[in-house]
Amino acid sequence: MGTTEQTLTMVRDALAPIVAGLGLDLYDVELNGSGAARTLRVTIEREGGVDLDAITDVTRAVSPVLDAEPTLAGPYLLEVSSPGLERTLRTPAHFAGARGATVSIKFRTGTGTARVQGALVDAYDRGCVVEGDEGRHELAYADITQARTVFEWGPPSRATRKGSRKGASA
Repeated sequence: MGTTEQTLTMVRDALAPIVAGLGLDLYDVELNGSGAARTLRVTIEREGGVDLDAITDVTRAVSPVLDAEPTLAGPYLLEVSSPGLERTLRTPAHFAGARGATVSIKFRTGTGTARVQGALVDAYDRGCVVEGDEGRHELAYADITQARTVFEWGPPSRATRKGSRKGASA
């Protein structure tokens, strides 16, 4: 899959200044599927969120650049979106931007894989630190197979905590 990573690097490098010129940040670029069923997912963000106008502007601005990108030969579906509440973490910058958030991380161990969920307390060039119910985990990015932020709904309502009848409002 080295060729796919090279393609994605070239696409990121081509799109980042265009997206920045529209006042947005390029969060990620993914290429999923194969053959005629490929999807190029361009994820954008900005302080305060991304609206439909921003997505439309980015789609219009990047389409001609992608059409001229020789490494993207063949058909694909372009999808431009925001990362959403639960976002995939893949790069050191993604992890650094998620400091303080609750994360779920699957990682390789000496005997297979494990998963940890907890607060992302630190992120640096080669790894991150997660504190969960099972303690503190220092994880190298090279060992992480899947990571994402976890959206947590607010605390239970007062009615639920006080044991009030079901359906009562707080």
